[in-house]
Amino acid sequence: MSEETVSVRYMVNDVPASVDFYTKHFGFTVGMNAPAFADVFKGNLRILLSGPQSSAGRPMPDGAQPIPGGWNRIHFIVEDIDVEVERLRAEGVRFRNDIISGPGGKQILLEDPSGNPIELFQPAQR
Repeated sequence: MSEETVSVRYMVNDVPASVDFYTKHFGFTVGMNAPAFADVFKGNLRILLSGPQSSAGRPMPDGAQPIPGGWNRIHFIVEDIDVEVERLRAEGVRFRNDIISGPGGKQILLEDPSGNPIELFQPAQR
């Protein structure tokens, strides 16, 4: 891992399903792959996939349990969002919304197998 690698931790319900999702749909490669934890890489991005039995899945002192989901997300820039959405829908990926357009471009949110969001973004033509 280089100093330029950016790591993002996602809590996941099922580590093998998450590894399969990121490698199959987005071309990540697998680093470590254990029953409770795995990490996947694409370029300078490392996603740490932490299952319920991982050390990151342990309850906080107040009893709060780390769980998947929320709104923080990784953001993939794509050249043609319509083509990517069609491909991913054909592969059975779940989306939270439809493509929306704004002044900066088009975006849509999809979910990994544990409900963690991923944003696809196509910048507006300048």
